[in-house]
Amino acid sequence: MAECYNGLEVKKTPEDIIERKTEKVLEITKLGSFKDKFPPHLSGGQQQRVALARAIIAEPKVLLLDEPLSNLDAKLREEMRSEIRRIQKETGITMIYVTHDQKEAMSLGDRITVMDEGLVIQTGSPMHLYSEPGSKFVASFLGDINILEGRVVSTGDFTEVETSEGKLKVLRKQDFAAGDFVEVAFRPENAVLSSGANNISCRVNDVEYYGETFKANCITRAANKIELKSFTGNMKQLESGADIQFSVAPENFILFGKK
Repeated sequence: MAECYNGLEVKKTPEDIIERKTEKVLEITKLGSFKDKFPPHLSGGQQQRVALARAIIAEPKVLLLDEPLSNLDAKLREEMRSEIRRIQKETGITMIYVTHDQKEAMSLGDRITVMDEGLVIQTGSPMHLYSEPGSKFVASFLGDINILEGRVVSTGDFTEVETSEGKLKVLRKQDFAAGDFVEVAFRPENAVLSSGANNISCRVNDVEYYGETFKANCITRAANKIELKSFTGNMKQLESGADIQFSVAPENFILFGKK
């Protein structure tokens, strides 16, 4: 693990300080029991922690991580996400984390910046960007989204939109006027399997099972493709070929302008 000294040696740090800081970094990255081994003899996750140790030992003000977990398998990626989050909290180092993986962005970021072709599209907290995306691009990048085309028929306490699935009431204070063409969006997990306000009927084409959750791919009476997500406890209601009804609360709709 002697490679961890390099950053401090470049700064001509005294040996006693190098030794003390190295022990501290090994403790933070949970590599103390591996300090006599070289990285090629370590597991993939341990090697990633070695890379972090080398970076943070010099105590940078800002640390750039450019897709550091891209070569790891799914289980190890999940473990390392937690480790990076823990290490950032313990060290207090500002980390800029570049990723195309929305789960990594959502789980690690205190603030997220979504970019497209080199341009910043929207910046905010993970919760804000997920629930209040400023564009269809941001909404799609940070999760699955269902979109229906429509036209505003009235505004007031609710924005009422005429769609191929009927009129939908949207609780969004946005600058739309009657006659505007819009896109009405909602997250698959915000659909409730019951009839009520904003009711839509559809047929389940197939169900993808993920263990604790599932996704149902559906087609509505107006031939719109819709995805629904929920916990496995609702599985019996969403068998392939089943005709179902679902509703979306007015506050769970998102409106985008359509040119």
